Amino acid sequence: MHRSLVFLPEIESDIDAAYWWYEEKDIGLGDEFLRCLDDAFSRICSHPELFPVKFDDVRRILIRRFPYAVYFHHDETTVFITYVFHTAQNPDKLLNRSDEPDSEK
Repeated sequence: MHRSLVFLPEIESDIDAAYWWYEEKDIGLGDEFLRCLDDAFSRICSHPELFPVKFDDVRRILIRRFPYAVYFHHDETTVFITYVFHTAQNPDKLLNRSDEPDSEK
């Protein structure tokens, strides 16, 4: 079953900041980051239960080639993306974000 994606409003700024940071380092690298992120989203939607639970019911997938992780939880029809997180950040930041997403991909 392929689930739909729903994002917290903050996800857009998480992704945007990462994209532009990578683009400033090397033109095209931001686009590669987005491709890897889209691949992760696709994998999550197809089989969210394959990824480890990190706390409560929140699961994590690591992004291929980049030091980022996507945190999410899911039900039978929807995957709720709660964080696109640089793995060098303090993990306590993960607990500061609400889990009531309201925008769809």
